[in-house]
Amino acid sequence: MTDSHAVSLEAATSADAQLLSNLLELYIHDLSDVFDVELGADGRFGYPRLPLYWSERERRFAFIVRCGGRVAGFVLATRGSPAVEDPDVLDVAEFFVLRRYRRSGVGRRAALLLWSSLPGRWTVRVSEGNRGAVAFWSGVIAELTSGAATESRRPGQPNAWRVFSFETVPGRVTV
Repeated sequence: MTDSHAVSLEAATSADAQLLSNLLELYIHDLSDVFDVELGADGRFGYPRLPLYWSERERRFAFIVRCGGRVAGFVLATRGSPAVEDPDVLDVAEFFVLRRYRRSGVGRRAALLLWSSLPGRWTVRVSEGNRGAVAFWSGVIAELTSGAATESRRPGQPNAWRVFSFETVPGRVTV
């Protein structure tokens, strides 16, 4: 019997490329409230870096978020971040939870599962224009680190970026 509220984070493979591509369309549509994104001629936003998650597996990590066995979102993480010079820092490149699962703990659990599965130095970048995401990441990261994360701001367009930096240790993230 499957727990209908159990959250899992599954490593995606190239067989999941179409699923991730479809979810990225929903994600980018949501972000169009914050960023100036345009549809392509084919009516899709597109995500040109997605194929790199299959060809650069040592630096790019794709995950499917599931809740009760159903697709609930995705996470794309990279080794290296545009926010810091360290090429080995881990970065939450993209993080998406379907609206149906938001404010239910699914995103929190997915983030904790991510940091548990990839321990190390992390950055999380959030546009100040995405108020819901700023509140989410501030809370989850404060909980994870007991307030020990550093927080900075970087200029950006159309809004500044909030950058959180912290480290996770193998076996120390409680999920």
